[in-house]
Amino acid sequence: MQCGIVGASGYTGGELLRLLARAEQVRVVRVTANASAGKPVDSVHASLRGVYPLTFEEFGAERFDGLDCVFIGLPSGEAMRVVPALQDRVGKIIDLGGDFRLADAKVYEAYYGRPHTAPALLGKAVYGLPELHRDRIRSASLIANPGCYPTSAILGLLPALMEKVIRPEGIVITAMSGVSGAGRSSSVELSFTEVNESIRAYRVGKHQHLPEIRSVLEGAAGAPVSLSFVPHLVPLTRGIYTTIHADLQGPFTTGDVLSLYEQHYAGEPFVRVRREIPEIKAVAYTNFCDMTAIVEPATKKLIILSVIDNLVKGAAGQALQNMNIMFGYPERHLLQ
Repeated sequence: MQCGIVGASGYTGGELLRLLARAEQVRVVRVTANASAGKPVDSVHASLRGVYPLTFEEFGAERFDGLDCVFIGLPSGEAMRVVPALQDRVGKIIDLGGDFRLADAKVYEAYYGRPHTAPALLGKAVYGLPELHRDRIRSASLIANPGCYPTSAILGLLPALMEKVIRPEGIVITAMSGVSGAGRSSSVELSFTEVNESIRAYRVGKHQHLPEIRSVLEGAAGAPVSLSFVPHLVPLTRGIYTTIHADLQGPFTTGDVLSLYEQHYAGEPFVRVRREIPEIKAVAYTNFCDMTAIVEPATKKLIILSVIDNLVKGAAGQALQNMNIMFGYPERHLLQ
């Protein structure tokens, strides 16, 4: 199987290359990065020195003719011009950006601040959360890989909403992300001096992942869902820690809810329901999502804690999990 990566010089592209280096059945044959065109892969990703005898190229759709799978690791706004050029040239496409995650072009424009130039493809893309859409992923030709924040939040909420443990309104999501979630491009506010020994919220009430989380949960729950989502930047390289508060719909105990979560995710290879508080270091560099749920009797609220590595389960690892499903490999292939 031959694959390529469009936008391979960023953090997500580097993580894809790191994971794919373990493969015997999958060979990376094309990598593009316009700003780094002409440079060897290991001049940008030093940890891959001697692993890939490849040089970054400028993007050209014809370079990918006949490849089985192409990953797109470009910033949001770029994939919607690349995918139409690739869709008749390659077998499968997995986009790790946000261009195909929302079904409504108007909602996309409202939250991403630009018009969608390939709206006809929005209805054809499959939202690539394996724990929810595994059957659809198997036959998909275009995957919209979920965002990192949505992966952690949605996985944490799915069992409680689908089993009507919590009310679908007034859900509060607070999430903290490492700096790599902002991508590799440099900026003053992401410099070490600005981020170290500090925490700050950003894009409150208007983050582009808000409609993604809401729409996926509404589809799974079969009912309107109202929620607030506040992301925070913390002085870590990688990882997302999500805390969720929701109102209970019945007299559930912590044991009841944990049993329900364990049943819901039984057989899922990358979700681990814990009986203790999860932590980021337990999932770093892995494709696992660790979570727990705690009933707060005094307030009749359910508190859900969910942690992932934003570059793996929140990006490259989930993309490879989707690839494995699409091509019939075991889901843990390259991810253990």
